[in-house]
Amino acid sequence: MQRVLLSGGNQGIGYYMVSQFLHMGYQAAVFDLKLDHISGLKEKYGDNLLMFECDISDPIAVAECVNKTAAAFGGIDYAVQNACKYMFASLEDTTDEDFRSVFNVNFFGAVNIARAVLPIMLKQGSGRIVYTCSSASITGYVYNDAYAPSKGALESLAKCLNIEYMKRGVTFHIMHPPLTDTGSIRTLSVRKGFKVDPAKVGIGLAKNIHKRNFIICHSLPQYIWIKMLYMFPIGFGIAASNMILRSAGYGSSELIRYKTAKKTVDKNG
Repeated sequence: MQRVLLSGGNQGIGYYMVSQFLHMGYQAAVFDLKLDHISGLKEKYGDNLLMFECDISDPIAVAECVNKTAAAFGGIDYAVQNACKYMFASLEDTTDEDFRSVFNVNFFGAVNIARAVLPIMLKQGSGRIVYTCSSASITGYVYNDAYAPSKGALESLAKCLNIEYMKRGVTFHIMHPPLTDTGSIRTLSVRKGFKVDPAKVGIGLAKNIHKRNFIICHSLPQYIWIKMLYMFPIGFGIAASNMILRSAGYGSSELIRYKTAKKTVDKNG
């Protein structure tokens, strides 16, 4: 039986990942600030589901919950950092405290989980740690000035740690979900057709969690799309930003002109 812990599992993509893990016969532990939604699965799955109210930006709380999970399950095979904090704001409207708050969850939460889980996995001689990233970190998006850099740092961290620990049996991976109809994205007025059902994404990610690829996606088309974004980040970033601005009702004066931006990049590059 596989054993998994996942942060940010009370709703959205994380909820459906946990639900699918349990359906596949895994034991699962959920770390989240609220547990009202995920608790509905407890009656069906009993001791195979553990739930912890936990702020993943708190290293002491994370270590305590990880140790309780390992003691109850007899080890941990997968650790997924899915909890995140999202902001949609320009640099002028993003304070230093905003940056710290986003990085404390998105980046340092991942550091806290890795530090707590690694000793357990190294003792086992196996395990994988998976971080939920974003296409925003590849291309950059307008008004994602705190969120996108936090996810970019997360991807770099996963690459470094994967190199450091793969020969000792512990691998690191990143997940790249599409634009999904979750609570954080609902703060934007993005049209429904541009967003994917979180159940489809979460179930697909759970089914693919075992794959050896560094990048894990819920579907093959999404994996191909992510590969394309890495090849042409600037153009895709501008196009996606304009889509977001239009969907959110911004006027034409707010839209980004690709040719002007490209000339600036070429001139300064």
